[in-house]
Amino acid sequence: MSRLIIFLFSMCFAQAVVAQPGQDLNQTMKNMGHAYKQAMEAQQAEEVNKHLETMLLLIQQSKQHNFKADVKAQSLQGLNKVSEVISQAQSLLAQAQVQQAKHLLKQVDGLRKEYHAFHEPPGFWELLFGK
Repeated sequence: MSRLIIFLFSMCFAQAVVAQPGQDLNQTMKNMGHAYKQAMEAQQAEEVNKHLETMLLLIQQSKQHNFKADVKAQSLQGLNKVSEVISQAQSLLAQAQVQQAKHLLKQVDGLRKEYHAFHEPPGFWELLFGK
């Protein structure tokens, strides 16, 4: 029984150590989520665009992260797709089409869900038995 407790403690500790390098990326992603929410709540095109510019800067920061080799291509692809959606939304904002831009930006949330799945930490059984 004590070996099981030591094993479980070791697995938890190992997962915590592995999670350390990604904390900068996690904070950047949280900031991006906050900027997204602010953009969706903004009423004026200039204000929405200001938050989208923040998101683009955060995307550039995210691209500098050292992704794991097995998810790097997908991660960069997801960030590029988000950048494309933001650029399209900015084009709409330049034409004062705020609601259309916000409607387009809803795609960002879908992309977030799709690409975050690549970065989910392994579950207990995956750690125990591998993939």
